[in-house]
Amino acid sequence: MSFAIWVLIIGALLITMALSGTLLKRLPLSTAILYLAAGYGLGPAGWAVMAPDPLIYSLILERMTEVAVLISLFAVGLKLGLPLSDKGWRLPARLAVFSMTITVALIAAIGMLGLGLSLGAAILLGAILAPTDPVLASDVQVIEANDRDRLRFSLTGEGGLNDGAAFPFVMLGLGMLGLHDLGAWGWRWLAVDVLWATAGGLLIGGALGTLIGKLVVYLRSRHQESVGLDEFLALGLIALAYGLAVLSHTYGFLAVLAAGLALQRVKEQPGKILHSAARETGLQSKQAHEALAINSKYASAYMRQEVQSFNEQLERIAEVAIVLAVGAMLAYTYFPASAVWFVPLLLLVVRPVSVWIGLLGAPVSRDQRILISWFGIRGIGSIYYLMYAVNHGLPRSLAGEIIALTLTMVAVSIVLHGISVTPLMSLYARRKARRSGR
Repeated sequence: MSFAIWVLIIGALLITMALSGTLLKRLPLSTAILYLAAGYGLGPAGWAVMAPDPLIYSLILERMTEVAVLISLFAVGLKLGLPLSDKGWRLPARLAVFSMTITVALIAAIGMLGLGLSLGAAILLGAILAPTDPVLASDVQVIEANDRDRLRFSLTGEGGLNDGAAFPFVMLGLGMLGLHDLGAWGWRWLAVDVLWATAGGLLIGGALGTLIGKLVVYLRSRHQESVGLDEFLALGLIALAYGLAVLSHTYGFLAVLAAGLALQRVKEQPGKILHSAARETGLQSKQAHEALAINSKYASAYMRQEVQSFNEQLERIAEVAIVLAVGAMLAYTYFPASAVWFVPLLLLVVRPVSVWIGLLGAPVSRDQRILISWFGIRGIGSIYYLMYAVNHGLPRSLAGEIIALTLTMVAVSIVLHGISVTPLMSLYARRKARRSGR
C-alpha cells in the first residue's frame, strides 16, 4: 500500500473522531471499540490495508506498545495528586501487589489444569494477562489531580503500578522456560528482577522528576528562563527516566510513573488556579501564559498543566495506533476453543476473587468494590508483555497459543468494558450523589 493511501486513511479516521467526539461521549461505548472495529476492517479480514502479523512484526509491535504504555504511565503519574504519605495509596498498592499476585497464581493454576501448559508457560500467561490497562481505562481514571474518589483513584493507581509490577512474573515465567537466568534457587530473580529492579526504577524516576521539576520552576520563577517547550520537557523526562532505568537494569515503566508523580507537585486544580491568576494579573491570552510561567506562585501549576495537556494528546494518538493494530492482528490468530470458558472465568471469577481478597478490610463501599472487580481492563500492557515474551525466544507453537488467548482477552475486554463503562460510572455517580445528599 502506498504512503498516500495510509495518510488518507489515518487522516479520515482522525478527522472523523474529532468531529464525532462530543456525540461519542453520549453513547454507551468507548472510542477504543471503534478503533478496534476499524483495525479489523483495515486488516487482512477486510481491506487488507494493514498486515501486522504478531510473529513477523513482534519487535515493531513491542516498541509501539512500549511507547504507548510509557506515555500513559507518565500521564497517570501527573494525575495522581495524593501525597505518597496519604492512606489513599494503600488501595492501589494492595491491588497492584496482592491482587495482581493472586491473579497470576490463579491464571497459572488454570493454565496448568485447564489448558495443559507447563508451569513456566502458565506463569507467563498469568503475568501477561494480570496487569490492568492504564491506556484504555481513561473513562474510570481520576479526572484531575485533586480527585479523591476511591474508585477512580484505586483503578488509576492500580493501572499505573501493576504495569511495572508484572515484570518480575514475566521474568519468572521466561526463566522457568529456560529463556532467562533466574540464578541458583532463584536468587538472581529475587535480588535483581524483584527487589533491585522495582526499588531502583522508582528511585531513579522519582529523583529525576523531582530534580527536573524543581530546576524548571527555579529557572522560570527566579531568572525568567526555560519558558515554553513544555512538550520537550514531557518527552525528555519520559525518555531520560526510562533510558537511565533500563541501563541500570531496573524497570523503566515504574521509573516513568515515578517521574510523573514527582513532577506533579500541585495540590489544587490547575485550571482554577490559572484562571484566577489571569484575573489577578489582568493579563490575557499569550501574555497571561508567559506571565504565569515565570510567576513564583503559579509556575509549578502552569508547568504541570502544560505538560499534562500535551501528554494526554499523545496518549490518545497512541491509543488509536495500538488498538488499530490489535484489531488488524485478530485476523492472524484463531479463536481458541478454550477461550469460550477461559475469558469469562478470568473476567467473572479470577478478577473479582483477587480484588475481594486483596481489599479485605479496606474502607471501600460495596459499589466501589463491585466496580473495581469489574473494571480490570486488559489492553495495551498485555500486548506489550506478549510481544516482549515472543521476542525473548518463546517457542512458536506456545507463542501461537498465548497470542490467541491474549488477543481474544484484550478484544473482549475492550468491547465489554467499553460498552459498560458509561452506564455503570453514571449510575455510580448518581448513587454516590444521593448518599452524600442525605
